[in-house]
Amino acid sequence: MKSFKPNPWLVPQPVLIIGTYSKDGIPNAMNAAWGGQWDMNQVVISLGVHQTTDNLAEKSAFTLTFATEKTMVASDYVGMESGRKVANKIERTGWKVEKAPNVDAPLFKDFPLTFECRVKRKIDESDTGYYLVGEIVNILCDEACLDAEGNPDLSKMDLIAFDPIGHHYMKLGDILGKAFSIGLQLK
Repeated sequence: MKSFKPNPWLVPQPVLIIGTYSKDGIPNAMNAAWGGQWDMNQVVISLGVHQTTDNLAEKSAFTLTFATEKTMVASDYVGMESGRKVANKIERTGWKVEKAPNVDAPLFKDFPLTFECRVKRKIDESDTGYYLVGEIVNILCDEACLDAEGNPDLSKMDLIAFDPIGHHYMKLGDILGKAFSIGLQLK
């Protein structure tokens, strides 16, 4: 096996889009790869200093959604363009935006699955950023992406992941087996 120095290569990395409002109510979004589930009803995201962190200081709410094959180009754009430099950043994406029903943050209707979150805490806050812990207060799912029982069906969402080694976006693939079930054959 070949050795490598430590790198942010925990994979797959979700392509997370964080939605916030500025103090003037202007919607903003950023692309963040370093995040995940903190516990049953919380998420954690590593943030540098951005328009998003300015917005979170004003309003303690955000939406968190997952990029798809259809939203990939605009999702990449919001990660490259600063909301501090381009006020109409969201207009350029073409995303349909409305206020989220349960938090003071924008809901981007082009995405199939969105978490509505409130800031729970900020860890290791410094002039370079912090770890954002958000409490999930509600989850919204496009009805076209529900299974027969009415639950979200990830296989219908065309979600993408970030490859931190090759710097590519990859579409998540096929269902291979049922978790907490297929391993029973080895018992």
